[in-house]
Amino acid sequence: MDLNRKIRVGITHGDINGIGYEVILKTLEEPLMSELCTPVVYGSSKVLSYHRKALDLPSVNFNMVPRAEDAADNVNNLVEVLDGEVKIELGKPSDVAGKAALASLKRAADDLRNGIIDVLVTAPINKNTIQSEEFDFPGHTEYLESTIGEGNKSLMILCNDKLRVALVTTHLPLSEVSSAITKEAIVEKLSIFDESLRKDFDIIKPRIAVLSLNPHAGDGGLLGTEEQEVIIPAIEEAYGNGIVCFGPYPADGFFGSGEFSRFDGVLAMYHDQGLAPFKALAMDNGVNFTAGLPYVRTSPDHGTGYDITGKNVADAASFREAIYKAIDIFRNRTRYYDMHANPLRRQYVDKSGDKEVLDLTKDDGGDAPEIING
Repeated sequence: MDLNRKIRVGITHGDINGIGYEVILKTLEEPLMSELCTPVVYGSSKVLSYHRKALDLPSVNFNMVPRAEDAADNVNNLVEVLDGEVKIELGKPSDVAGKAALASLKRAADDLRNGIIDVLVTAPINKNTIQSEEFDFPGHTEYLESTIGEGNKSLMILCNDKLRVALVTTHLPLSEVSSAITKEAIVEKLSIFDESLRKDFDIIKPRIAVLSLNPHAGDGGLLGTEEQEVIIPAIEEAYGNGIVCFGPYPADGFFGSGEFSRFDGVLAMYHDQGLAPFKALAMDNGVNFTAGLPYVRTSPDHGTGYDITGKNVADAASFREAIYKAIDIFRNRTRYYDMHANPLRRQYVDKSGDKEVLDLTKDDGGDAPEIING
């Protein structure tokens, strides 16, 4: 791909009763955004207009297109995904809003899979109202893994420029976390995390910290045995596989002392263990990134914000950062693939004759000659 061309950023409108349209409008009112990329919002012109008027926001111009293929550069584009009138109830969950959120997400995910858009940025959804026969998932991450993951496993990473926190388990009741923490799961997540740090964040040799599950890392088994029986063996196996990882670290002291700053990534055992300190430290510039999949998807690190919907007080910083981060990751990933495509063949010395001869035709299977510069 030509990295000089504008990247097409697909944007879902999320829950139409929440702050999704507010942060979208506040982000896209800046002319810089359409100069940086080609925004393609999957939404409704009527719903957008309703929110703009309710919030008394400045008018933001959109190029209305029937499909994303028709999106134009240097302007904001909107693909209509809703038919007819839609009932909007600001600050309230509703089945209508759930259906509208799913219509936007399905259309955008299809276009992402087909290469019509380059990256996807999702506004927050209500995980309850979106549930249906077509969406039986705890959230965006699991839905995208199932529909466009192509068999790959996803990894939720919350990130900003100074901190990256990934999760072994995501949307699980706390009562089910311990049984879900297995050696295999930790090794798998460490592998995905390590690859993403290299490929998506351009870190050559990432260092990963692994948190404990129990307080004080189990206190030698007094407060739990998962550290000795599961987490430490997983760290040792991953380290043996070439992943530079350390731990387990007690979460409270790890974040409280600032030790996280010594690492490129932090692997937490469960949702609130990693996300609570991240959101406290990241303030308004945190981004949720779905790693491990063939496509780039980001979102802001906040929810629907029903309590502030319609008050014109929602901060668009996280949503804006989600767009920036999606573009950066897409470019990093493209460069990574370009750098690793068609590597030079290994060079061998053939000692079968009277003198050594450079042979560029052999592969390294079977009884290969001595390798030089390999």
